[in-house]
Amino acid sequence: MNLYRRMESVFRAAGDSPALCCPADEDWSYRQLLAATERMAGPLASLGVGVGDRVLAQVEKTPQAVALYLACLKLGAVYAPINTAYTNAEVAYFLADLEPSLFVSDGRAGVASGGVRVETLGSLAALAARSAPFGRTADRAANDVASIIYTSGTTGRSKGAMLTHGNLASNADALLDYWGWRPDDVLLHALPLFHVHGLFVALHCALFAGTPMLFLPKFDLSQVLRLLPQATVLMGVPTFYTRLLGEKTFDAALCRNMRLFISGSAPLTEQTFAAFERRTGLRILERYGMSETLMNTSNPLAGERVAGTVGFALPGVEVRVADESGAPLPSGEVGDIQVRGANVFLGYWRRPEKTREEFRADGFFVTGDLGTLDAEGRLTIVGRAKDVIISGGYNVYPKEVETALAELPGVADCAVVGVPHQDFGEAVIAVVVANESVTQARVDAFLRPKLARYKQPKRVVRVAELPRNAMGKVNKNALRDAHSKLFAAIPADS
Repeated sequence: MNLYRRMESVFRAAGDSPALCCPADEDWSYRQLLAATERMAGPLASLGVGVGDRVLAQVEKTPQAVALYLACLKLGAVYAPINTAYTNAEVAYFLADLEPSLFVSDGRAGVASGGVRVETLGSLAALAARSAPFGRTADRAANDVASIIYTSGTTGRSKGAMLTHGNLASNADALLDYWGWRPDDVLLHALPLFHVHGLFVALHCALFAGTPMLFLPKFDLSQVLRLLPQATVLMGVPTFYTRLLGEKTFDAALCRNMRLFISGSAPLTEQTFAAFERRTGLRILERYGMSETLMNTSNPLAGERVAGTVGFALPGVEVRVADESGAPLPSGEVGDIQVRGANVFLGYWRRPEKTREEFRADGFFVTGDLGTLDAEGRLTIVGRAKDVIISGGYNVYPKEVETALAELPGVADCAVVGVPHQDFGEAVIAVVVANESVTQARVDAFLRPKLARYKQPKRVVRVAELPRNAMGKVNKNALRDAHSKLFAAIPADS
């Protein structure tokens, strides 16, 4: 059940077909990707990396980084990628928590904290180029861990989600089927490789199918615009689509060969969805996933893609909206989004208590997201449980306010959070990226007929940009901290 064994057979069959087409680097065929992986496995094995050993990787997105990941799978090791933006102090946490056999870095080789051996990806690639192919692929079971993905850490210390070979294979199969992957598809890959979206959703779809990728080191607007006519599929975060819409040359002609635009990792606004359709004639397909579960739901390939929703449960995945006891709620009621299926992770690395807390007795994982299911089974996310604002005893769901506020002309971006208030407990505030016409008075007037008074922001704060993590999610903890004293010493009736 080693995930790589299946890819290996695909690579052999694909032969000289293009695999990684790199504008800034050499292109690799599937035959070359197979050979590079087999050669990369040799130096790793010589460094003592074998079945069950953990490899921490902080490397830039290159073809060699793909070979490193695949070589770890081949050896039966556990691959743990981390954000390339992390500082040395942040990396020290992951080294201590993971206790890897090897740390692969783009920095200098040597010994890291805890006596962990450090090798650069460049040095491993140089050794691989001189190495004979490593032939044997390790036997692995479906329930063996293939990768540990650390959560983004916006609510505290990052936790390592243990994803198995079975998790990864089942989710890739579900997506290939649900999104109708074709032999002639060409994926424009502009996502990072340290997150499930770029590494397991985008990369696996192409590798499992043996189809080409236009492989960009990062999202570069000019490069994406240039390559779009050569592609059929783009997977991105909402920021990708807002940036494309901000470019006057982006139109239906550039998208003439595109069949599928997919968005995830952060909410896509209904305004962006509508503007994209007007410009291109195509509808973005929004889906819902997370580090612990990979992909859970998706809007359909054929059929109505409803703006503001994340569609239906994928094949093999169960989704329910439940109360605190785990009892399913009627359609339309807000509750905890819980999922169960072959996609759901094994648990948190070295955190058995936390793992037990997050699973119900019947095997459903509590995602921490709040949502509603309609009568058809279509899921809408209303926010994170931790982000719900309780103002004067009433629950306020930030997404509802953000959706309404995004319709106000002049608002380019917005986030709604709760901050301490001596009378209401929490007060709703809106942090907006907007022009000077967006004043408190204008926001009040605009929202008055749309939202109950307790949901309307008591303060509107204008900023140059919202703090976001690498996958485009707004860091609401940072906003709450920055504005926590906004109502200090304010009279109780304010």
